[in-house]
Amino acid sequence: MHMNSAPHLLNEDRADFERILDETLRHAHDRPDLADVGQRLNAEQLRTLALNATSLITDAAAVEYEHYAKVREEFRTTAAAPVGSSVLSPAVQGTAETGAGLAAVVAVLVPVLAGAAAVVFLLVGYILRMLSPVPAFSDTLLTVGWFFGAVTAVGLAVAAAGLLITALRNGATQVSAGQAEGAWPDEVSEAREAWRTAVLERGILPFLREALAAPGVEPAPKVRPARHLPKMGYSRPDFSSPDDGATTGQRPTYSSPDFSSPDFGGPEHRPE
Repeated sequence: MHMNSAPHLLNEDRADFERILDETLRHAHDRPDLADVGQRLNAEQLRTLALNATSLITDAAAVEYEHYAKVREEFRTTAAAPVGSSVLSPAVQGTAETGAGLAAVVAVLVPVLAGAAAVVFLLVGYILRMLSPVPAFSDTLLTVGWFFGAVTAVGLAVAAAGLLITALRNGATQVSAGQAEGAWPDEVSEAREAWRTAVLERGILPFLREALAAPGVEPAPKVRPARHLPKMGYSRPDFSSPDDGATTGQRPTYSSPDFSSPDFGGPEHRPE
């Protein structure tokens, strides 16, 4: 079944298509319908023809490929989404995202503000302690300063832990385009295998059979060992027939003797 609007083969799946084609051509002689490979067309010629007709071949498995691409994209979207976002309504999810953003802001601001307050209170408290007499509230300033110092330390620890958890979560849920085959869930792996089988049985094999059976296909060239006469160290003489034209030297000239019969001679030869 051919579809008029077949999905375009993605770049990440072209390598998969080429692997199927190469594997088929590598074991072509194990298939009776491809036993003529190498007689009319060799494997490299067939591979070139098939790659040029990739869209036509993959169109035969368009339904399976559309399903495979769909379930794969759904898995990637689900894996990349935050945990729990798929079960929340849009309003609740928006509230959760707002709360998470506010918590991140607080986690950043608390250590900064607490640290600044700790520095101010401790600095003023110790300056007052150098006065004589020592003001009574200097101890209070130092106590407040150390309190804000503790808050700063706790805030930094919480922020560092949050960053670490976020990094680990993103690393665990990140799915790359070239993910290994064994990492796909069963649904994606089954859809991928169904597409591979369909594109082989309904696309690649019929195309190769038609290419081998085409009447206008020239036989594949066969390499034959060149046969040359051994060189003996001399060349044949340059003979030429009298009709060859120009000559290389001057030919000797001669003329026949000037004989004449008694009837055609002069009077001095006539008998008395």
